Amino acid sequence: MSPMVGVSLLALVLSGGSWAFVPTGDGPSTHVRMTESAVLQKVVEVCRAIAESEGRDFILTGNSPEEIVQACLGPTATGEVSASKFKSALNEINEQHPLVDRDFADSPEHHFDSEEFVRGRGLITDGVASIKANVRKENFVAARETLGKVLHTLQDFYSHSNWVDLGYTQPYINLLRPDLPLENLADFKTPTCKDCTNGGFCPNSILPDILNKKILTSGYMGIYTPAKPRGKCSHGGAADLSSLEIPRGGISKDELRADNVALHNAAVTLATTASLQLLDDIRGAAGDKDFLRLMGIARSSVLAFVIDTTGSMSDDIAEAKRMVNEIIDSKKGTQDEPSQYILVPFNDPDFGPLIRTTEPNVMKAQVAKLTAKGGGDKPEMCLSGLQLALTGAPASSHIYVFTDAPPKDISLKDTIVALIRSTKSTVSFFMTGDGAGARRRKRAVGMFDIYKDLALASGGQAIGVSKANLPQATDIIADSSTSALVTVLQRARNPGKAEKFSFQLDESLTNITIYITGKSLTFTLKNPAGVTQTETEASGKLGTVQKVGNLYRIRLASNKQTGLWEINMNSNQPYTLKITGQSTIAFIYDFVESFGGPHPGYAPISGRPESGVPAILLVSVLGKKGPASFKISDVALVTVSGSEVVGGILEGMGNGDFLVTVTKVPAGEFVVLLNGTDLVSSTLFQRQSTTQMSVSKVTIRAVVDRTMEPGKAFTLPFVVMTNSTGGTYKINARNDKDFTMNYPTSVMVGTGEKATANLTITAPANTESGTDITLTVEAVAPGSVDSNYVVLRLSVVTKVTDFTPPQCEVVNVSAVDCPADPVFCNASFWQLSANLTDGVNGTGIATLKSRQGVGSLTHTDLKQMFVAAYFNASCCSRTVELVAVDNAMNVGTCLHSLPSITTSVAPSTAPSSGPPTAPSSAPSTAPSSGPPSLTLSLPLWFCLLVSALPLYHPGTY
Repeated sequence: MSPMVGVSLLALVLSGGSWAFVPTGDGPSTHVRMTESAVLQKVVEVCRAIAESEGRDFILTGNSPEEIVQACLGPTATGEVSASKFKSALNEINEQHPLVDRDFADSPEHHFDSEEFVRGRGLITDGVASIKANVRKENFVAARETLGKVLHTLQDFYSHSNWVDLGYTQPYINLLRPDLPLENLADFKTPTCKDCTNGGFCPNSILPDILNKKILTSGYMGIYTPAKPRGKCSHGGAADLSSLEIPRGGISKDELRADNVALHNAAVTLATTASLQLLDDIRGAAGDKDFLRLMGIARSSVLAFVIDTTGSMSDDIAEAKRMVNEIIDSKKGTQDEPSQYILVPFNDPDFGPLIRTTEPNVMKAQVAKLTAKGGGDKPEMCLSGLQLALTGAPASSHIYVFTDAPPKDISLKDTIVALIRSTKSTVSFFMTGDGAGARRRKRAVGMFDIYKDLALASGGQAIGVSKANLPQATDIIADSSTSALVTVLQRARNPGKAEKFSFQLDESLTNITIYITGKSLTFTLKNPAGVTQTETEASGKLGTVQKVGNLYRIRLASNKQTGLWEINMNSNQPYTLKITGQSTIAFIYDFVESFGGPHPGYAPISGRPESGVPAILLVSVLGKKGPASFKISDVALVTVSGSEVVGGILEGMGNGDFLVTVTKVPAGEFVVLLNGTDLVSSTLFQRQSTTQMSVSKVTIRAVVDRTMEPGKAFTLPFVVMTNSTGGTYKINARNDKDFTMNYPTSVMVGTGEKATANLTITAPANTESGTDITLTVEAVAPGSVDSNYVVLRLSVVTKVTDFTPPQCEVVNVSAVDCPADPVFCNASFWQLSANLTDGVNGTGIATLKSRQGVGSLTHTDLKQMFVAAYFNASCCSRTVELVAVDNAMNVGTCLHSLPSITTSVAPSTAPSSGPPTAPSSAPSTAPSSGPPSLTLSLPLWFCLLVSALPLYHPGTY
């Protein structure tokens, strides 16, 4: 980490604020800010290590997410890159903080309240096991959601317990290590606090005997009752009824108060450091590249295809193959190179499997295997294939569907709309409906409308084109398979009418393209200087116009003028208008709702916002150099099919985040429009979301509080509420893995009331650990006049029984050739050897890698119980850390650094990265700030056994 970033992050942690350990807010020590501090620091560390291993400089110009992403991806790829995926990943982690405080407010183990240390640690260690299993299966969204919950509980330990009161200056590593005991805990009968006579917080409220004996305790929280065991500490605060019972007061360090400045700051520091330790453990298990993928460090582009493989689709499949190869070949080595490739074939009755890869050659090979066969005169399983893509692709992906037939599985339409709204992904359809004869075409005309509806809901295109002209239409895929893609404007009119649309182009925008779909239409485009161009001018002063099927594609000239543009549309037929470009100025958003309780805040909404009340949005804005590079003037909700614009009230939350309150939400479908000023170029900018949203009088809510186990039924309670007329509400539920489910098909809901029901889902016994299930539950009002949904992610995790990480011991270091003068280090080398084992009862070492050093690592067969490792490096690279991960994803390390001036170095028997085991009489007082790993000296019999192994020749593995 650069000194500048290190100082900035440290200042962020230590500067204090009016509140800490609350889920959201502008204070520097909220859960969100502590999490971001730890994530940014760890990402910078990993990116620097990767750059070093690749022999390139790591150039960091600032500590904003935008600048970190640019530095991580490196200078070798040309073009702009967006930080939107990184910011989205941060938001997916951080939005769990308010959810824990809202949904588990009265759960002591989620906050380490009421001395629930064993169950609290269980939540952390079970959660970490789930995260590692999800990352192994590349289910990064599920991993992020669990990570946010785990970090919240871990951070609360340092505020809600007396750990810092006991004088400890390092995190309690045993919270991350289920193989180490939690000792010296206060028992149920032991008094822990004295009375605060003023009824509030007071200094030194913990009994001296507890402090002297270093007994670990935490405050009791009474949200609904003041009862607590006799003599016990309370959490404290207005929401804690137990704090009014003797002993009164509280020991929480959530607030920065006059009586606890040092303790509060110490709790913030340790909570952030503990978060770093947890992230480092996940990094060790995942590996550096997958850790960065978990954190969203990737180019924004994802190339996702859903392709009909029935007999009439041979021409379409050939075009898809051509497009994939062309995009891969043309964008290789640029920032526009896709970060991931996804392919889902569908036929009838089959669909899938979902193929997901980061390797372009693998994508080429998979597409090459597609063949057209089967089918007939029936619709196909298009929506089932699209469901797989929407649940398997990252959020905000662009998905392209190739088909010449209407969907057979039309019942999935509402589920698809829910997934589109949940993921904010854009779906475009290429409909070549002339492949099966005139009779089928006539029947299919109405059925193709469902594709148009889904495209409109997502902000995509529904392109009707002949098979012969399909290659001309697929240029749209190359346009959107880019990094830093933003939408400037999108509108739809049904029925069509003559209308003028204005849009603002700023200096940062490049590759600006206008898409118009519709029939029997004309348009005139005008720039700020008054220069015009119509649809009849294929190559004009403003750009080029291409028409294929029902699509017009207008590519503006690179010398575009900034300012206010206009396009005059004229048609009596339905049409859509969309304007896109590339820019580092972008925004992401979520609808949220306020909640009370001990730690009030704003929690994200799954589903449509409630009607009849103000809508609240959490908007995150990105610029080239972070919040200092832009100024936001307004955020509004705009009807897609009308002209209603409703502005919101902005409240800055810091770091480019804003709360936006819209008191009167537009009727019908709407999108989010943002306007501001790019301070880098001093030009006005305009950005718009693409996913349509609307409000509902129905609310459905469910909370996932644990993982699933293979072969065991999982029960999920859900609640249906309405602020409208009650009655019988129909329930629909689907999951993307087709696992067996049982649930009521209807529930009775009274007017303004709620009803509770249970859904049971069972994963087959052979389900792989880390499998991610996307579950959609929908409630439909009587007469189908209204509906709402909730989208949930469930993870299947096999119960972990191996908690002990691999043991590692450095046995020999030879650095006799390293010169004292570092100027001559390139010509000399040093060597290290180490012994590793996962023990007799372990699951075995799965991977062994080196980090924090540039050199070559070789080792004996990992399938053996005992592994010998050899590391060779230039004397210019003087530090190495060996990272061993067993099959249960426990991480063990050996860290060794050469002294600044070396001669011959004796064998090291105490590697520096591993924490000591906890003392038997008290919690560990000096755990390592490095990864939670076990590094023990190995017995003589093991060293003798290793020495008896066959002679190892470096480079043979």
